Amino acid sequence: MIETVWERIKGCEGQVFKQIRGGEFTYKVKGNTIELSRTNRSISKNTFKEALKYVPLENTVPVQHLQAPSYLFAILMDKRIRQNDW
Repeated sequence: MIETVWERIKGCEGQVFKQIRGGEFTYKVKGNTIELSRTNRSISKNTFKEALKYVPLENTVPVQHLQAPSYLFAILMDKRIRQNDW
């Protein structure tokens, strides 16, 4: 599943995503990591793999222990990434 999701994430590079509280951001893919536009944080492919264990997400609580939970939520719950998989 992570390979399919990662390809979708790569395909949406530079597009605008919206956080649960409305903040908008973009990201750039650098190898197996994405660099976020609104913060100095980055999220690894392995972090997305771990977060996939918790989808679908109603909020960020299940992924609070992971790096950048609000960004994980925004990306993984976006229809461009989730499609009809969860």
